[in-house]
Amino acid sequence: MSDSPNRTLNEKAKFFQALHAQAGAFIIPNPWDIATARMLAQLGFQALATTSAGYAFSRGQRDNTVSRAEMMMHLAEIAAATPLPVSADLGNCFGDDPATVAETIRLAADAGVVGCSIEDSTNRPTDPLYDFDFAVERVRAAVAAARALPFPFTLTARAENYFIGRADLSDTIRRLEAFRAVGADVVYAHGMKNRDDIAALVQAVACPVNVMLGVKGVALNLQDLARLGVKRVSVGPALFTAAMSAVYRAGREMQTHGTFTFADESENLGELARIML
Repeated sequence: MSDSPNRTLNEKAKFFQALHAQAGAFIIPNPWDIATARMLAQLGFQALATTSAGYAFSRGQRDNTVSRAEMMMHLAEIAAATPLPVSADLGNCFGDDPATVAETIRLAADAGVVGCSIEDSTNRPTDPLYDFDFAVERVRAAVAAARALPFPFTLTARAENYFIGRADLSDTIRRLEAFRAVGADVVYAHGMKNRDDIAALVQAVACPVNVMLGVKGVALNLQDLARLGVKRVSVGPALFTAAMSAVYRAGREMQTHGTFTFADESENLGELARIML
């Protein structure tokens, strides 16, 4: 794909689709602002995905507290920052009602992204997951909205069992198979880290699978996942966490020791500015 900044949404969308059809696995990293989007593009990644948590934290907010209007402005900024296709992390699509889900998909496409994810999470601690049938209905509405767009929109359906601490492989596969059956293009079991569980999921679903790495204590790498049949690897808020950890360590060094050795590990500011500006 060329680096023309004038690439159409249709061209970006078709390229993004093609990434999921090629051999092996690819990494789709998650920037949280214009600067990090441009940096990752310069490093040679072929597509980007937003991170709802990373963006919210960068604003001093908890995840799932950014409004839909604010999120759409953020998507537009990231989509316009580079020529790369962008997929959006939209959480539960900002509402329970399938009609709200569909409207969120349309708004995201208007903002310039060529794909997105929809979760089966309610964001309610006492009732964290949508009932199976209603979760499928919501994905069906998202698919209908995506298919009505004038370009091929890649819809990722996420099952949140593992993320909320319910390592229920059977129910996760049941949900993701159902999401695929109503038209989801990619499936994603958020929080799944075990090699055997990932292998079972890949074997069960007849579509590309996304896995998130960049999690402490998980030794799997891109080659490992490719051998299991995973197609796409994201990192969620891991890059934001790495960046903020560096700031925290540097601040702690200055405050505790009055030293500045953290600067020895830094890239040249002029080179970073060339990449980001």
